[in-house]
Amino acid sequence: MTLAKTIGLEVPVHGLVYSKDNSLTYFIKRFDRIGHNKKLALEDFAQLSGEDRHTKYKSSMEQVIAVIEQFCTFPKIEFVKLFKLTLFNFLVGNEDMHLKNFSLITKDRKISISPAYDLLNSTIAQKNPKEELALPLKGKKNNLTKSDFLKYFAIEKLGLNQNVIDGIIQEFHQVIPKWQVLIGFSFLSQPMQEKYLELLEQRCERLNFKD
Repeated sequence: MTLAKTIGLEVPVHGLVYSKDNSLTYFIKRFDRIGHNKKLALEDFAQLSGEDRHTKYKSSMEQVIAVIEQFCTFPKIEFVKLFKLTLFNFLVGNEDMHLKNFSLITKDRKISISPAYDLLNSTIAQKNPKEELALPLKGKKNNLTKSDFLKYFAIEKLGLNQNVIDGIIQEFHQVIPKWQVLIGFSFLSQPMQEKYLELLEQRCERLNFKD
């Protein structure tokens, strides 16, 4: 979540606090509430697609685009957010971004993608990870290429112009060294930190995100 914030993705207030027994507890502030009484409308993409928790993987990134196009007030703005979020998930090894981990929120009469949540490197926790995305892109969940993300997804499906794409790529170039530092300061064990950094380096190489 902290890595996502450094790249400009909107995330809820979150952090770690010590419990009475000195164990660490992760907290995240609800973003669908204003004060104590007002509740904001929030629907995940499984609900919007007619799916549920049992079928949350039975979709695609193309369907995510369709939901945004159908329901969001300004879909073109949300497409930029989606592109950045998808690149982020690939780079950090979050292969569990299923339909229930995307949501739309209504605030000030505007429907947009909600702050991102449940962002974690699920790949390094698996012995033999087989997927790179929870929802297929261009019909596949692994062996994804730079062209799949930057040409097919960004240009053909999201309709982003090259200047926007280049700007986002430059943002990643600038922030990845900060990620490496943050991973080194994390509460992950040394072996897990090394796995995380190795995965990040491999994914950056595949997208040519290294200087």
